[in-house]
Amino acid sequence: MGAAALLESYLETLAVERGAATATLDAYGRDLGDWIAHLARAGRDPMTAGPEDVADHMAALAARGFEATTQARHLSAIRQFHRFLYAEGVRSDDPTGTIDAPKKRRPLPKILSEAEVDRLIETARREAEEEGDPPRSPAEAARARRLYALLETIYATGLRVSELVSLPASAARGEAPFLMVRGKGDKERLVPLSTRARAAMTAHLAASAAAGRGGGKWLFPSWSESGHTTRQAFARDLKALAVRIGLSAAAVSPHVLRHAFASHILAHGADLRVVQQLLGHADISTTQIYTHVLDERLVELVESRHPLARAEREDGGSA
Repeated sequence: MGAAALLESYLETLAVERGAATATLDAYGRDLGDWIAHLARAGRDPMTAGPEDVADHMAALAARGFEATTQARHLSAIRQFHRFLYAEGVRSDDPTGTIDAPKKRRPLPKILSEAEVDRLIETARREAEEEGDPPRSPAEAARARRLYALLETIYATGLRVSELVSLPASAARGEAPFLMVRGKGDKERLVPLSTRARAAMTAHLAASAAAGRGGGKWLFPSWSESGHTTRQAFARDLKALAVRIGLSAAAVSPHVLRHAFASHILAHGADLRVVQQLLGHADISTTQIYTHVLDERLVELVESRHPLARAEREDGGSA
């Protein structure tokens, strides 16, 4: 039986036995037609195709710029087709058995530059400390202090926004240079706390007390109801601040600041395992989305420190 007849038989089985829709049959037909055409160019067919043919076809799809999800869809169609041929006794083996599906790459997180984070924090600090003309109400002053404290704390610690907004008021007490945070899975971890962040917390609590919101359980109490401020409220205030300094609101969020914390300390020499612990990642693979920062730093290190690189610069300077 020829390749076209084998494909037609398979599609008929999908339609009759599995009730596949017309759109599904068309999609399988296109993907498998592409596979059969690839085999024909190599002088092969579905009866003689081996694992190396499948691997070559997947490599060709990648070279044509197909996304990993599209490559995986093609492989799934090819795999099911050959399982059908095996089940029907047309072939005695399945050439797709040892082929792994392409892994979808995790997108790089959005990251603000150090200068952009500095602008956000410094603007929040200035707005928190200014008196206002006319003078602001105690509630307005307290909200400005709260935003500044939230910014300083998230950038100093890399906390998840849910961990940040639910910090207890006791987190601002004492002089210890760290916080004990209860994160995912009810696991506790120590994170560093800068002097600036602790001072911002203390000033925020004082402003909240002056506005009649002090003495509660939470470090960042809600103004509209009992409980702590919400992730949405912090994100809203943060985006409004970003717009005031000329940044896109879409580019700024509490989660982006967590990414900035991780990327910036890696760029300044932190170890990936340390960053994993600070972020509260259970698996190092989650933290490895930041390895592009390490790659850039390694390239810079080699270019600036390698003796041959120095020699090239010296030769270029003497030319």
